[in-house]
Amino acid sequence: MVNFIIKYLLIAIAVFVFAKYIDGIVIQDDNFVISLKVALAMGFVNTFLKPVLKIISFPITLLSLGLFLLVINVILVYLVSHFVTGFNVHGFLPPLLFSFGISVVSTILGWILD
Repeated sequence: MVNFIIKYLLIAIAVFVFAKYIDGIVIQDDNFVISLKVALAMGFVNTFLKPVLKIISFPITLLSLGLFLLVINVILVYLVSHFVTGFNVHGFLPPLLFSFGISVVSTILGWILD
């Protein structure tokens, strides 16, 4: 349980930092509470919705040699921005970089904390 909380807080910090340095990702008023909400929503979306979308889009993903998974990641970031007030996303490349960055941080934290 402690590792989960530490990982969650570190991902929220990563969300906050990425929002500072990636143009097109905006956290209103630089509020860390919004970063916590985004980290929780991203975890929920990646746990429950992403596997379903991957199964549904398998034919397109196969035809695109896996590149459609990038589109799924962008869609999920836009979905989170729709439901978390104060988190705004613009364009295609910024949410792609954001989702990639969060994935890298989450993977590294998983290696260290699990």
